[in-house]
Parts: sequence; C-alpha cells; structure tokens
Amino acid sequence: MAAPQLLVHDEKDNVGVVVVEGLTANTDMLCVITHDNSDFRLTAGADIPIGHKVALKDLKEGDTVIKYGEDIGKMVGDAPKGGHVHTHNCKTKRW
Repeated sequence: MAAPQLLVHDEKDNVGVVVVEGLTANTDMLCVITHDNSDFRLTAGADIPIGHKVALKDLKEGDTVIKYGEDIGKMVGDAPKGGHVHTHNCKTKRW
C-alpha cells in the first residue's frame, strides 16, 4: 500500500489529519482509518498544511467536530467535504 496523505482515527470521525508536507488542492488523497486500517479516497479541496484537519463530509457552522471518536469542538464557519478545517473555522467548546 502507498503511504497515506490523511489519517482518520475512528470511523465516527468527521475530520482527518494531513500527514504529509505540501498537500495541494485537488490531490486525490489515500486516507487510512487507523482504528481498523481500512482506507478510502478523498480529494483535497485546498492546499492544506501538515497537521491540519480535512472535512470528511460537508461541515456547517454549528456542527460538532469529531476526532478520535470524540467531540473536539464546533464549526464556526463552513467547510465542504475535502476542505481545510483549522482555527479559522473550528473552535473548542471550552470557552
């Protein structure tokens, strides 16, 4: 298997994490779900830096962000499937 560009921790997650440098828009990413080592394909909708999140489905303002199978925050802006999810559109619910 080729090296993945995106890792997803749990099948319930709605975001994955970019694990390569220089991911560019329109890249057909190999995505691996680490929980069971299954894989799928997703097209990057933007240039996304390593360590940043990618929406696995359309996310709208107010949606809960799920990573590691857990609630990690809420969307404060929209991100389409394959879009960049980071501090510009995702915030913690702690404060």
